[in-house]
Amino acid sequence: MALINETQTIQFILQGFSEHPELRIPLFFVFLSLYMVAITGNVLIITAIIFNSSLHNPMYFFLFNLATMDIICTSSVMPKMLQGLLLEKNHISYGGCMAQLYFLTWSASSELLLLTVMAYDRYVAICHPLHYGTMMSKTLCSLLASAVWVLCAFNTAIHTGLMMRLSFCGPNVVTHFFCEVPPLLLLSCSSTYVNAIMIVLADAFYGILNFAMTLVSYTLIISSILKIRTTEGKKKAFSTCSSHLIVVSMYYTAVFYAYISPVSSYSPEKSKLAGVLYTMLSPTLNPLIYTLRNKEVKLALRKILPFFKN
Repeated sequence: MALINETQTIQFILQGFSEHPELRIPLFFVFLSLYMVAITGNVLIITAIIFNSSLHNPMYFFLFNLATMDIICTSSVMPKMLQGLLLEKNHISYGGCMAQLYFLTWSASSELLLLTVMAYDRYVAICHPLHYGTMMSKTLCSLLASAVWVLCAFNTAIHTGLMMRLSFCGPNVVTHFFCEVPPLLLLSCSSTYVNAIMIVLADAFYGILNFAMTLVSYTLIISSILKIRTTEGKKKAFSTCSSHLIVVSMYYTAVFYAYISPVSSYSPEKSKLAGVLYTMLSPTLNPLIYTLRNKEVKLALRKILPFFKN
């Protein structure tokens, strides 16, 4: 494709699920339903936490941030993807592609970091319950949440900036249903060496280091729970972290499945499947997991929404 002005005139074509044209309409309704449930569920959680003072504690403060990240993550991808399922070709401008890349990477990386912070919160709650109020003060929680947002915004700005330095002068079909770093690098006709190095560093930090820290937190949590003498005490302690453990397992499964690998071994099929998991299923299931297994959230929802009383 001819290049007149790299940063203004380039358009990409998102491949989406065009290799299965017979599934376009069924997939449209399935993904539209998931998107509506994801937005509704996360908005309800945010509303319940804001308007109920009983939920103004560290665990729900971090859950508020998680719900916000889920809304940004799924909304950066789903509208364009749904449009693509209705059209034969799904074009996205260069600027739109970079914006989508930024907001998706920002929210997805923030969620990984926040899950580690939430694991630490559960560690303090179970292993140091008498000091929980002082160890997880409002000031510390605010600093941790702010650090997650700012650090990931800065990291994402670096990756997006490096992407914008590349030249795209050949094929323009992105083998995905959204703009993502690996398939974009494969389209570049300039050197991607620096980008590849930064991806390895990001994988090491967000994937391996965060996973290790979360694993350490839950190893200490499980060890502490096993020391509780009564069965009832063990059940109560485990119930405080089981929802988070389910979300962590689901999210890291998608991340490790598709992204902890070299760019050269990028697989469109694997990446699309992982993309569905963390941009659609995860934001949809997170509110359900946290509300269906949490009496406090359900009580809060009943206070503000009459139809929840039944």
